[in-house]
Amino acid sequence: MSKSIEELKSLTTQIRRDILRMVHAVNSGHPGGSLGCTEYFTALYGKVMNYKSPFTMEGKNEDLFFLSNGHISPVFYSTLARFDFFPVAELATFRKLGTRLQGHPTTHDGLPGIRIASGSLGQGLSVAVGAALAKKLDGDDSLVYVLQGDGELQEGQNWEAFMYAAAKKVDNIITTIDYNGRQIDGDTEDVLDLGDLHAKMEAFGWTVLNEKNGNDLEAVIAILEKAKSETGKGKPVCILLHTEMGHGVDFMMGTHAWHGKAPSDEQLDTAFKQLYLEAPADY
Repeated sequence: MSKSIEELKSLTTQIRRDILRMVHAVNSGHPGGSLGCTEYFTALYGKVMNYKSPFTMEGKNEDLFFLSNGHISPVFYSTLARFDFFPVAELATFRKLGTRLQGHPTTHDGLPGIRIASGSLGQGLSVAVGAALAKKLDGDDSLVYVLQGDGELQEGQNWEAFMYAAAKKVDNIITTIDYNGRQIDGDTEDVLDLGDLHAKMEAFGWTVLNEKNGNDLEAVIAILEKAKSETGKGKPVCILLHTEMGHGVDFMMGTHAWHGKAPSDEQLDTAFKQLYLEAPADY
């Protein structure tokens, strides 16, 4: 059943609570980027992407999603669970022995919704381009979506994939770059400056869209719909989605410090007060 905007906004709060609870329980994981990408995942699965249930790896005649920056698995797992790919209760197994919810997504345990292992950065777009070409060969008009991190773009394989997709007119793919300006070692401009990313992507032959309000759910839905309208025109499509790492929790925002650090008991309590829900559906 399609959810209203208000229901989806409440769901973003619940997903953020899930993220924090998951990493706190095992004192391990990546909350910063996960919190920053919550609106993207909610928009994609709640309004934009056409996918089928039950999940199949083949993904014929449906849109596909590939997470390239796999360390933000908490937001991916929570979204999949909240959209009924697997039971919400399974979120409590995150990063524990024998779990299907490993720190970086893997495929060997058959977790519904996971199409590739994405621990090593820089590989997701290459896989997605291959899937998009396969859909063209199959006469499948569905789209392929990808999420990449901005720090991840320092991996050279991304640029090979950017070049290939444009050269081969892979116009059924939409990649979104989580443009939060931060990575594990600090601000991206200090670690390895990306320069004018918009100009670079255009020079590589992509249609490029910018969204400055990447933590505004309605704005994210709108830019994804705009991107869909640009497919099929001979160019791959890229969204530069400006988000805030740690969004929704004031002490996690404005810094890279929460890239891969779990909150303490007291910090979790403070965060939950900021992410208040009338009737939270926590696992």
